[in-house]
Amino acid sequence: MSRYSLPGCEYSGVEMIRASRKFAVGGAIAAILLAAAGVLGAQDSTHTTLDSITAELRRAEARIDALEQERADDQSTGVHTKSGNRLEFSGRILVNGFFDTRRVNNSDDPQFVRPDTTAGVPTHGLGMSPRQSVLNMAVLVPEVAGGQFMGDLSVDFYGGQQPSTGGRTFPLLRLRTMHAVLDWSHAQLMVGQEAPLISPLNPTSIAAIGTPDFVTAGNLWLWLPQLRVTVHTRGSTTVGVQGAALAPTSGDAQGAFDTGFDPAELSGRPYLESRVFVQWNANETPGELGCGTHIGWLGLTAGTAPGGGSLVESNAVSCDLRAPITESFELRGEGYTGQALRGLGGGGIAQELGPGNVPIHDRGGWAQLNVRPLAIWGFGAGCGADTPTLADLPLTGRQRNVSCAAYVTGRPVGPIVVGIEGRRIATTYATGKLIGDHLNIGFGFEY
Repeated sequence: MSRYSLPGCEYSGVEMIRASRKFAVGGAIAAILLAAAGVLGAQDSTHTTLDSITAELRRAEARIDALEQERADDQSTGVHTKSGNRLEFSGRILVNGFFDTRRVNNSDDPQFVRPDTTAGVPTHGLGMSPRQSVLNMAVLVPEVAGGQFMGDLSVDFYGGQQPSTGGRTFPLLRLRTMHAVLDWSHAQLMVGQEAPLISPLNPTSIAAIGTPDFVTAGNLWLWLPQLRVTVHTRGSTTVGVQGAALAPTSGDAQGAFDTGFDPAELSGRPYLESRVFVQWNANETPGELGCGTHIGWLGLTAGTAPGGGSLVESNAVSCDLRAPITESFELRGEGYTGQALRGLGGGGIAQELGPGNVPIHDRGGWAQLNVRPLAIWGFGAGCGADTPTLADLPLTGRQRNVSCAAYVTGRPVGPIVVGIEGRRIATTYATGKLIGDHLNIGFGFEY
């Protein structure tokens, strides 16, 4: 079930502070009574009794004043919204060093290999980038409309770079995901930007954060604005049904400032998706199996679509799985088949229409095994593949793309996070298969 939790929104620390105040006040009062009882039991003089009680009262007053100051300090710390709700910040600051052995579509986080432009031009290179750092903020309101409200926003610096001599050292801020969620006992309403409903998972990686691993190799991922409704049962095993209306997109590039309608928007119809799922808890780790459908449309000039119409259909059927095998092993993956799926994040190896505006039929999927023997470190490996139908492609089209990756990550001390990932990408063209290797080392901290 797609439920959105807000990291860091736990109140055990606050409750402990409040409890410590109660114990301290109670201790001060008990100290006064004991002092009074001790004085009376010893049958000292009236003057000595009054002096002892007065001293204890002063010490108790000082303790209470200190507790009140602590309470005021606690309320003033942290960040609060205008409405008074507490705002939580989290994120990961990360620098990635990378090396590529061939020309790829994106050097610091590649998805497919590109043909060399000129014979003899070096095709390998090395670099560093901070673009995959992520900043998050979240708010939780316990009582809203009979349910609980959760809101969050995530941004990174993967929105491109300024055209300047600085290049990647001047990255642009980019909105990743955002959610406004009303959650009831058996239903959930979400408005925001998130991955397609039919493709909710991504591989685990420290090197593929700006764009997830196995994109254009079986992973449909693109975060899209959407309205989503979920209805579900409750219990150790949960069954649910979801429906979503998503912003239509063909994946065509937009201008630097002004934007226009792309073919999907010209259809005048939203993308529509549905999904059924079952969730369970195994070894205190949630598992989930889901299957879904997608349908959308691309608007073309009248008479240019196959059959003479003006609309081309985008459709897909998919399944996803996140299965904990033991407490330390997890298997996750997705698979789909459909057509004209570039708008969902690279389906058809980022190709949508072939000659005569024929929609490119496509099938793809990925799987990854993750192992976490200790809380501070883990490793994993997986592969993905995307195989469009050859008859739908132009002669220069990408015919098949396979990507495999293996990683190791660790949190050796405090907030420090480190990791290394190796990736091999094999992209097939009519002229043959091109193979490129990508090595990525990440170092940063989480907060």
